[in-house]
Amino acid sequence: MAHVGKRIKKAREGVERTKLYPIDEAVKLVRSRATAKFDESVEIAMNLGVDPKHADQMVRGVVNLPNGTGRTLRVGVFARGAKADEAKAAGADVVGAEDLVNIVQGGTIEFDRCIATPDMMPLVGRLGKVLGPRGMMPNPKVGTVTMDVAGAVKASKGGAVEFRVEKAGIIQGTVGKASFDDGKLVENIKAFVDAVAKAKPTGAKGTYIQRVAISSTQGPGVKVEVGSIGATTA
Repeated sequence: MAHVGKRIKKAREGVERTKLYPIDEAVKLVRSRATAKFDESVEIAMNLGVDPKHADQMVRGVVNLPNGTGRTLRVGVFARGAKADEAKAAGADVVGAEDLVNIVQGGTIEFDRCIATPDMMPLVGRLGKVLGPRGMMPNPKVGTVTMDVAGAVKASKGGAVEFRVEKAGIIQGTVGKASFDDGKLVENIKAFVDAVAKAKPTGAKGTYIQRVAISSTQGPGVKVEVGSIGATTA
C-alpha cells in the first residue's frame, strides 16, 4: 500500500486542486499522470445545476464519441426471428428472447449494454430488478429500444456512451483511454459535454453546467475551464 500511496502522491504533484485548466492543458496533465501498469480510462465528471428528483430536471441521453471509448463493449440483444439474425450479423455478443431472460434472471449477465426490440419490452420488463440498478435497462430515449437493432449494435460497438444524471446532479462517463493522443481526447470530451448541454431539461434553473473535471482511473482529478470546452454554462 505504501507504494500505491507514493505513486498517487507523485501523480498529484503539479496539479493545483482549485485551479481551472484550459481543456488542452487539462488533458496533458491527466495523460502524463496515468502511470498505472494498464491503459487507464479517462473519465469525466460534470456538476449540473439540476435536481433529478424532479421529472423536468432529469438529464439523460447518449453520445457517439468521435474516437470511441477504447473499450469494446459486449452487447446483448433481446429480439426474435429476423431481428435476432440482424443483431447477430451486426456483431451482438448475446442474442435471445425467453432463453436470455432466464439466463439473466439466473444471475449471468454477459453483456455491458442491452438493446431490445419494442415487442420484447414486456418480457425484458421482468428483468427490471436485475438490469435497473446496473443502469442497463433498454430505453427508447437512448436508442436501446429500437427496431433498428443492427444500427444500435454498431453504435454501441463504435463508441456510443449513455449518460444519466445521478442524485447529486452529477454526470459521469468514460471519454477514452490514456493511450489516446491529446487531440482525440479533447474531441471526445467536447462531444460528451456538447451532448449533455443539448440534453438540458426544461426545469433547469440558473447555471446549468457548473463544474467539469477529468481524471484517469488512478490519477488525480483536474478541473477544466468550462469555456475552453466551447460549452455554454447557461
